Amino acid sequence: MSQAHRAVNFQELIRKKRDGGELDTHDIRAFIHGVTTATIQESQTGAMLMAIWQKGMVAKETIALTREMMMSGKVFRWPEEWAGLVVDKHSTGGVGDKVSLPLAPALAACGCKVPMISGRGLAHTGGTLDKLESVPGFSVHQSVDQIRQILQDVGCCIVGQTETLVPADRVLYALRDATATVDSVPLITGSIISKKGAEGLCALLLDVKYGSAALYKDLDSARILAQSLVTTGNALGIKTGAVLSRMYTPIGRCVGNTLEVFEALECLKGRGSDDLKELVTSLGGYLLWLSGRSSTLQCGQEEISRVLTNGEALQKFRAMLEAQGVSKDHAQTLCLENTDYSKLIRRSEYQTELQSLNDGTVLDIDGLAISIVVHQLGAGRTKVGETINHSVGAELLVDPGQHINKGQSWIRIHHDCPELSPQHCSKLQESLVIGSGDNFEANTRVTEFITPDRHLPQCIDSDFRL
Repeated sequence: MSQAHRAVNFQELIRKKRDGGELDTHDIRAFIHGVTTATIQESQTGAMLMAIWQKGMVAKETIALTREMMMSGKVFRWPEEWAGLVVDKHSTGGVGDKVSLPLAPALAACGCKVPMISGRGLAHTGGTLDKLESVPGFSVHQSVDQIRQILQDVGCCIVGQTETLVPADRVLYALRDATATVDSVPLITGSIISKKGAEGLCALLLDVKYGSAALYKDLDSARILAQSLVTTGNALGIKTGAVLSRMYTPIGRCVGNTLEVFEALECLKGRGSDDLKELVTSLGGYLLWLSGRSSTLQCGQEEISRVLTNGEALQKFRAMLEAQGVSKDHAQTLCLENTDYSKLIRRSEYQTELQSLNDGTVLDIDGLAISIVVHQLGAGRTKVGETINHSVGAELLVDPGQHINKGQSWIRIHHDCPELSPQHCSKLQESLVIGSGDNFEANTRVTEFITPDRHLPQCIDSDFRL
C-alpha cells in the first residue's frame, strides 16, 4: 500500500478533478494519505482544494473523502454495553449559540453517552470550548482514557480534539482558510462528519443554520449542506439527521463567553429564554428519536423538557464540571437555585447600556452586527491561538416583538475598556430595528427536520454535484 502511495502522481489527480472528472476511492485515499504523511506538497493540496471547490463532488466522492479523513487517525471504540447510546450534535455556528452546554447534560440525564468534541471560535465570539473555559478550573484537554471514564461516571463531556483524531482535517482545515475554500459543501461535509464519525457515534444530529448571522444566508443553500451531511453520515453507518434553524437575532439574550455560561445555567435551572429552550428540546428530542431512545420526536422532546425542569440535567452538568477540573464547591455553588454568578466567574470591569432612539415594536435585532462589536472588544479571535477576553459580551434587555419606548435601555455591553467608541455605539444602534407592531412576525427557531430516510435514497446514487 505504501508503495502505491509513493508512486501516485498528484499532478494527475489535481488535473482530473480540475477538468471535472470524478475521483475514485483509490484517488481519494492516495490524496488523504499524502496530506496525513506530508508527502504531497502544500501547494498541491491547496490546488486540489480549489479544484474541489470549483467542480464539486458527487455524493460517493464526498463519502469516500469523509471516510478516508475519518480513518486518517484513531477512531474511538466504546464498551459493547454502550451500543445505541453514544450520540452527539454539531452546529454550523451562530451568534449566542450556547446550546451544547445544556444539551449534552440533558441527553446524559436521558441515558445517553455524549462524547462532545467541540472547537474554538475564530469568528464572532468564542466557541463552546472558550465558553466553558471561562469557568475557573475547567479543562477541555482530556485523554481518550479520561474521556471514557467521564462518560462512564457522568454520561457526557465537552472536550477539544485530541492529537490522534482525524489528523488530515487539521491540515486541510488550515489550508481551506488560506485558499478561500472554506465554503465548499464537500469539504465542510468531510470536516464535520469525519470528526463525528471518529467519535464512534450511533446517532448524530446536525443543526444547520441559515440567515443574516449564519454562514448560509438562505434556506435553500443550508438545505443543500444539510442533505450532504445527512447522506454522508448515514453512508458511514451513523444514524444522521439534521434540522434547519433560523439565525438572525442572537440565540437567547446573551452573546459572549461568560454571559453565555450564565444563560446556559439558567436554562438548566428551567428558566431563561424560550428560543434557547426550544432549540435544546428540539435537538435533544430528535437525537433521542434517532438513537431509538424515544418512540417519537414529540416523546423525545418531552423527555428533554422533563430533565431540564426537574434538575436532572443540571446535576449532570455539575458532575461534568467536577470531572473536568472545576472544584466541587465551585461547581455546586454555580448550580444552586439562586446564585450570584459574578462572584464565581469574572465579569467585565465596565457595563454600558444603550437606549432606544424611538418608540415602537422591536422588529429585529441584527445578531451579526452585535457579534462584530463584541468581537472587536475582545470576545473573539482572528487567528488560532489568540487570547480572548471571556468577560466581554452583550446582554439584550428586550425581545423581538416587544414594545419599547424612546430612552428605554435595550442592550447592556460588558467591556474592559473605559468606554465604548462612537463607532461601536453607532453599529449597535443600527442593529436594533423598530417599527409598527403590525409588521412583526413571530417565528420559531427550527424551520425543518431532515430525516435519514427522506434524503438518503435519492442522494447516495445521484450524480448531483455538491
